[in-house]
Amino acid sequence: MLDFIADRAIYESVILERIPSSTKFLWLATSDLKDLFVHKDTKMVPFLEVLSDLIENGVMVRLVHAKEPGPAFRTDFDRYPSLIGGLERLLCPRVHFKTVVIDGVFAYSGSANLTGAGMGAKSPLRRNFENGIITDEPDLIKKIMDQFDSVWMGQFCDRCARTQFCPDRQDMV
Repeated sequence: MLDFIADRAIYESVILERIPSSTKFLWLATSDLKDLFVHKDTKMVPFLEVLSDLIENGVMVRLVHAKEPGPAFRTDFDRYPSLIGGLERLLCPRVHFKTVVIDGVFAYSGSANLTGAGMGAKSPLRRNFENGIITDEPDLIKKIMDQFDSVWMGQFCDRCARTQFCPDRQDMV
């Protein structure tokens, strides 16, 4: 399956349906990261709660992002102790790709940042115009995972001209 999705469908299909069903691992990449709130049961909760639930259920969660999130994100982050030791995080100022990989069998790749406006969680008057693809095709998922993994493993760090902005990788160069 290879499908094009846009706007609100990104939130509904990827954030609400697919991510909570992760069983082994979840890889997230985004340029911008904000305190996204999502529907869970009958209430709105920080997306961080969904990630915390996954970690508590044994799912390995990796997050690559380009800049530090704001104070609201950090406040909510501190409310979920399992994130502190369980969320593997990498800050890389050159990351601009937006990716979700679930268990190596599903992927999203597109334009939407991990924000309410980007993922389509906001009202139609406040959300961005975004799009992307979702797939379960192994060859395409492998390529998406290879890109994520190359950044995660620091493949480009030794020749990066922005290491002064990269606190997670300064020891690698």
